[in-house]
Amino acid sequence: MNKNKKIITAPSMLEKIPAHRRQITDDLNKLLAILPVKIKESIENHPKKDQLIEVILDLGRLPEARFPDEVAYLSEIPVTKEEIDQCVEKVGTFSGDNRGGIERTLHRISAIRNRSGEIIGLTCRIGRAVFGTITMIQDLVETGQSILLLGRPGVGKTTALREIARVLADDLKKRVVIIDTSNEIAGDGDIPHPAIGRARRMQVARPELQHHVMIEAVENHTPEVIVIDEIGTELEAQAARTIAERGVQLVGTAHGNQIENLIKNPTLADLIGGIQAVTLGDEEARRRGSQKTVLERKAPPTFGIAVEMLERQKWVIHENVAQTVDLLLRHHQPSLQVRTVSDEGVVKITQENPLSVIQSFKDDTPIIPTPIYTGGWSTTGNMIPLAPISTQSSKTVKQQDFERLLAQSWHTQDLMKNDFKWKNDDELPLKIYPYGVSRPQLQEVIEILNFPVVLTHELKSADALIALRSQIKKDAKLRQIAKVNQIPVYGIKSNSIPQITRALRRLLKIDDPPILEPKEIGLFTRNRNNDEIEALEEARLAVEQVVIPTGQPVELLPRSEKVRKMQHELIEHYRLQCDSFGEEPNCRLRIYPA
Repeated sequence: MNKNKKIITAPSMLEKIPAHRRQITDDLNKLLAILPVKIKESIENHPKKDQLIEVILDLGRLPEARFPDEVAYLSEIPVTKEEIDQCVEKVGTFSGDNRGGIERTLHRISAIRNRSGEIIGLTCRIGRAVFGTITMIQDLVETGQSILLLGRPGVGKTTALREIARVLADDLKKRVVIIDTSNEIAGDGDIPHPAIGRARRMQVARPELQHHVMIEAVENHTPEVIVIDEIGTELEAQAARTIAERGVQLVGTAHGNQIENLIKNPTLADLIGGIQAVTLGDEEARRRGSQKTVLERKAPPTFGIAVEMLERQKWVIHENVAQTVDLLLRHHQPSLQVRTVSDEGVVKITQENPLSVIQSFKDDTPIIPTPIYTGGWSTTGNMIPLAPISTQSSKTVKQQDFERLLAQSWHTQDLMKNDFKWKNDDELPLKIYPYGVSRPQLQEVIEILNFPVVLTHELKSADALIALRSQIKKDAKLRQIAKVNQIPVYGIKSNSIPQITRALRRLLKIDDPPILEPKEIGLFTRNRNNDEIEALEEARLAVEQVVIPTGQPVELLPRSEKVRKMQHELIEHYRLQCDSFGEEPNCRLRIYPA
């Protein structure tokens, strides 16, 4: 994958984080107090105790302490049933999800039970309130958009969620309600931990009731922001969408490392808009170059921004989740914004733009980079500018060869040059022999554009031959006759008006006009009615006034399949690309710059 890296420097994001905002509160002594004496002493004497992640106590095994880069045994004597029971007695009640806690702390103690329900293992996870952890995304938090945090267990999702809640409540003075299913965000007990600031916390009696509490929070406590940890069921995803549609900002975490995981997870796909299978018509499938059944996004995503937490100090930001999902469903890689923070608290933002590639014929060397088009204009109502496009084009020798092979005729390369000659170079009109090409369409183009060309039924008297590539490729005898009589062959891809017009212009050595002449609009209509002309005029204005001069994509108004086909041919005249989006009757074209 090719990547273009760009360093973006923003003064407000590069300031050093003040010492008080990097304060770490972990109440480690309160956790050590529930552990057996020998294990407690071993941890206190360990040189990396400040980096301790969790303590593992499994019946009949040696106790372990897990750190970011190593696992250390805390004793040479296996854990006994009595030691586990002592810990459980000090912790107190375990909830329905087998989690317990220590009052007024953020520590989480999770239990492993045997078949009879007895606890035979404990995972004692250190809970820390780290102030200043969200400096990388504080500008996104302040936008008011819903934010979804993704990442593997232990990467710091809950810690970041806790800090976001505090910043929104204390710094931005918003009404924040935390749905604390396992008391992991605000700690155990009825009084929440100071790490959440002025934010309020609602506890959940049982994990399966989390979605009810989410709705209750909105209905009863008038929040501006809802904070949720671990959205994991379809009901919770639906509740999150309901909350977002009521205008409440959501900040939550979900199971999955990347957005691709949510796309493949039918339970949580609704968080990113939902995925549905759409069956395309034959013509539409050919235009897209895809199968007839494709996946598309069903609705706007619940969360507008997604953060993939790769490491504690390296996050990937998707500021437009809808755009990212659409690109992934079309098998393109979205542009990545990577944010990192140094030990000194300096944030660096790197923009990485992967490019889709087409593989070469004989090897896997990528030869044609296709820019990923994002944002653009919309013709629904007034045209509204969105994010600009940044493209880079650098053609290799292989790419130029590939394009030449695609465009050239079957047995001569002379037509790809501007100095090719036919038999009677000085004689006009030019005699054309069509093979596989629609004579009525050829005649229509000649008459409307007033080209000095006549069609002939005799190959040997022709000055040039225009043929469909799919047809001429199969007729070796015709190619041989043309070669013997020195008749140049011009191969076109399809029977479309733009292809025929371009072929005739090349044969007559007439350059393609930068804009479409008014008389040429009639070439692309079928019935010459007002609706068709209006649709074609809309496409022409979009191309000539927006796409070409500004380099921005444009989305046209919804049209019928028949009219979209005419618009597609018109757009092809400008050598631009377009795709259809949406479902009938709201299916419309999106035009991309060259």
